Amino acid sequence: MNNAQNVNKMIHNSVQMIEIDSDQAGQRLDNFLLAKLKGVPKSLVYRIIRKGEVRVNKGRTKPEYKIMEHDTIRIPPIHMEEKSTSSISQNLNKVSELENQILFEDEHIIILNKPSGLAVHGGSGLQFGAIEALRSLRPTAKFLELVHRLDRDTSGILLIAKKRSALRHLHEQLRNKQMQKHYLALVRGIWPSHVKVIEAPLLKNILQSGERVVKVSSDGKPSETRFKVEERFGFATLVRATPVTGRTHQIRVHTLHAGHPIALDPRYGDLAFDEKMQAYGLKRLFLHAYQLKFIHPATLETIQFDAPLDCTLKTVLSKLRES
Repeated sequence: MNNAQNVNKMIHNSVQMIEIDSDQAGQRLDNFLLAKLKGVPKSLVYRIIRKGEVRVNKGRTKPEYKIMEHDTIRIPPIHMEEKSTSSISQNLNKVSELENQILFEDEHIIILNKPSGLAVHGGSGLQFGAIEALRSLRPTAKFLELVHRLDRDTSGILLIAKKRSALRHLHEQLRNKQMQKHYLALVRGIWPSHVKVIEAPLLKNILQSGERVVKVSSDGKPSETRFKVEERFGFATLVRATPVTGRTHQIRVHTLHAGHPIALDPRYGDLAFDEKMQAYGLKRLFLHAYQLKFIHPATLETIQFDAPLDCTLKTVLSKLRES
């Protein structure tokens, strides 16, 4: 962890000279700096570019400049409180536990089984997330970026790119719907077998508190989720949900729209159902990204990863089967 702290100090308190490699080339200067200087306000990044404190090959340049291989970029000292360091140091246990949740890693990608309750990145008042934790675990990694996101309360497979070329390749797969993601959700009531697809446009609203609330609306973006019944219980159903589109809270809102909210959903759930589930020992949202299938960005082989349910969810299912 000391290494991670030293890296953060270097980013904020001393000059950096960075030579651009082929993976980093082609992006705008401002986007490169925003990714490099995690935790630094966007306004400050643009200010140091505007004032000429950022130099490319010893010269001033504009934010939209496309950086090239072998460019040398000078980043000046940036004086600000190291909130991210203190935040990560307060979460030492979570960081060390995250190492055990890595399902696969090579030179191009990391597959993480993200625990429930951990945000994928800092923001919205949170300074610590899965990506910050991974960067602290891999302080020498030049590049670590999220390929997609999971809600904070959702557990399961999270894909991280270790090279910009891998990120571009994986994002293209997402755009072309070549990446398949399957989730397990425990929902209220008996899900009808004939309800296999929900197509309902989703509209996202940001409240004054910064909370995101999504609802079905004709003004929303087209959204589609496919469903399959995995197991039925007396008053609940375990379903497999496969999002075709990737909207915020999509599965959570589509299940609610169908009349079957997910167990212990703090935003879209049902209180009476949640109380029943708590009696079975459930303490978190029962939504888990259990399977991911995609084309490896380097080998071009189709690969699949499965993330096991955590002990809490397994225990709840066992109790439901016994009841």
